This record gives sequence, C-alpha cells and structure tokens, in this order.
Amino acid sequence: MRTYRISQLAERSGVPATTLRFYEDAGLLPADRTPSGYRMYGEDAVERLAFISSAKLLGLALEEIRELLDVREEGVCASVRARMLPLVVDRIAETDGRIAELRAFSAHLAGVHAELSGPAPAGACGPDCGCTTTGTPTAGPVPITLSPTRLGQDTESWRDAPVACALGGAELGERTEQWRQLVGKAKRREEIDDGLRLSFLPDAELAGQLAELAAAEQGCCAFFDFTLHLTPAALQLSVRAPDSAAGMLADLFGVPA
Repeated sequence: MRTYRISQLAERSGVPATTLRFYEDAGLLPADRTPSGYRMYGEDAVERLAFISSAKLLGLALEEIRELLDVREEGVCASVRARMLPLVVDRIAETDGRIAELRAFSAHLAGVHAELSGPAPAGACGPDCGCTTTGTPTAGPVPITLSPTRLGQDTESWRDAPVACALGGAELGERTEQWRQLVGKAKRREEIDDGLRLSFLPDAELAGQLAELAAAEQGCCAFFDFTLHLTPAALQLSVRAPDSAAGMLADLFGVPA
C-alpha cells in the first residue's frame, strides 16, 4: 500500500500542507509518524480528503464532517447517506433563513431609498426628515454577516476554504470592476485582523449593492469572509481572508492607508 509524506499528499490532492496539518489537529485526517517525526499518510487519505472537500461544499461543520468520517469508516454507504440526509435538510433550512433575512434587509433598503428619493424638507434635518430611518425593528445597528457557514458553528471555515476563484475571463474582469467601483467610494480603509475594514458615508442604496456583491463573491470565492455593518451614522464593510489570499484581498479591496 502506497504511503505519502505531507508534501506528496499535498501535491497529489491539491490541498495545501497547512490545511492537511489543520485537518489532523481537527481529527479529520489521521497521520502516522516515521521514527524521525515525519507525517506519513496512507492511500486512503486521498479519498478521505475528497470526501472532506465535498462535505465542506455542502456547508457542513467540522464536527459533522468528523462524525460522517467515523460512519464512513464502517464501510456501509447506506449509513453515510442516512446520516448526511438530515444534515443537508438542516443546511437547506438555514440557507432559506439567510435568504429571507437578506430579502427583509433589501426590502428595508428599498423603503429607505423611496423615502430619500422624495422631496427634501426645507431647512436642516429633523426627526421626520427621512434621513434617520425607523423602519427596522431594532433601535441599534443592523449587522449583516455573509458567510457560507452557520453562525456559531465552524464560523471560521473560510480560513480553510480553497484559495481559488471559480470565475475566469470576462466574468472575472467584470466582477473586479464591480468591486473597484464600489470600493472607490470608501472614505477610509483600516487594517483589522486577517483583513481590512472599509468605511463609507451612510447610504442605504450602497449598502444593498455591497451586500449583493459580497453574496455573489462568496459563490465563487468562499475564502472571503464579509461583515456589513449599517447604522444611521455609518456604513462599514469588513473583509477577511486567509494569509495565502492576501494578494487577492489587496487587488480587490486595496490596502489600508
């Protein structure tokens, strides 16, 4: 039976060595050790990695993938399918919930846009001028987190997502231009852990555009993590990415001043 060192497995599977080490620490990919301390993997590690990658594309949490791998070790496909089915049902429900939240947010933005499109009152702003919105059920900020995983579970799986974009050619150029147009409206860039934060003037329509584009971006680049923060006084977009995606982060969103 063939064995692989970590560099060989990384080349064979296309999974970076750093990710292989992470999978081992998370209990997803066991490895033996040579007397000199090198990691050694069996031939089954290639199929195991393919299964892990497939499960991650379904949005499954690491603990769920680990449980599925334990069931898979029993060698009965029917058992794996039976365990996967309710997990996929949960993902469907959560996805529908996120869609509903975004639709509600979009509807709120549309109402604000309609209000702001009307005639402005004479004089200075006041409580009823429309610049300060009251259409949301909460009095505080409205945080919108766009992530391919569930909140509270495996919330940093973006760190482990493949650093590759599914777009190419004209599509990639068009997406890049869309980001440049919106990012060009930022009034401030500041460095945060693993990324940067863009600050804009409070603009309901711009917030909707940022949310829509961020959601589209995660469809092709799951390694980006976005948080949109909207208040009556500020609009901020935080973007994070793994270290290996620092170049792409800078290309799309610029660098802090």
